[in-house]
This record gives sequence, C-alpha cells and structure tokens, in this order.
Amino acid sequence: MNRVFAPLELLQSVFAALNKRNIHRAIDQFADEFVFRDNALDLEFTDKERLTKFFQKSLELFPDTVVELVSIFECDDHEIAEWKLTTTHTEAFGSLGHRYRIALPGSTIVQTKHGRIIRWSDYYDQLASRRTKLGAFSKSGSNTKRPTAIRLLP
Repeated sequence: MNRVFAPLELLQSVFAALNKRNIHRAIDQFADEFVFRDNALDLEFTDKERLTKFFQKSLELFPDTVVELVSIFECDDHEIAEWKLTTTHTEAFGSLGHRYRIALPGSTIVQTKHGRIIRWSDYYDQLASRRTKLGAFSKSGSNTKRPTAIRLLP
C-alpha cells in the first residue's frame, strides 16, 4: 500500500525519489488520471508508462542530475516549488568531447487531490537546459495534447 503524503510532503517526496534515481517511487505519487506538462519542451504526458520512460531517458542523458528545492509554497490544492537543477552535459566535437556544467533555475506547479498528483507543470529555460534531445525522444509516441489553463489562485 502506498503512503498518502500531505501536499507539500508529496511534492518533496517526488523530487527526493528522482534525486535517488527511484523513478517508480516518484511515479507512484501520481494519480491514475494525471497530466504532467514540461512547458519548456512542449511535452505532455497522461500515461505513467510514458512518464516513466521520459524520466529514464532524462537520467540516461544527464546521469548526474540533482534537483535542489529552493523554496516551496502551498495554496489550497496547489503547491509551487522553486528549484535549481545541476547536471553536466557532454557534447562531441569530432573525437573530442566538451563537458558543460548546467545550473538551471526553474519552478514546478502541482495540483493534488486525495493525496496524489493530478497535474504537474514544469517551467524553465529550454535553451539553457540543453534538454532538446529529451523533447525529440519524447515526442515520438508521446500522448501530447494542448494544455488547459492552470488556475493558481481562487
């Protein structure tokens, strides 16, 4: 049986699970019906299997990724997190490779219901993230739809 977390604890638990490379624990915090939106890559997932593959590919391309929560807020059934992602990206130049250190600020807005995530939206600078390969991977076969507006405040 999965533990039901308080909203802020739920958001923190997903980030902690991803930092520990425990994708299945992170995915378990999502409701059966959910929307995960990466606005920088223009991707949307509503299927846990596809979201799992997205997280797996992200860790494959950026294996040293760590997300540090800077601040976190709660407003009714919404939680807002400000975070800083750090990782390294290697680009090949002929037979040589160049490593870029990435320090990327971003934010996540989450909506919860009955102790599970029903909507997750990430916002960050797509060009600074160097995550375009993830967008190309995920668009093939992803269940992308145009998002509906998220109401932050009543």
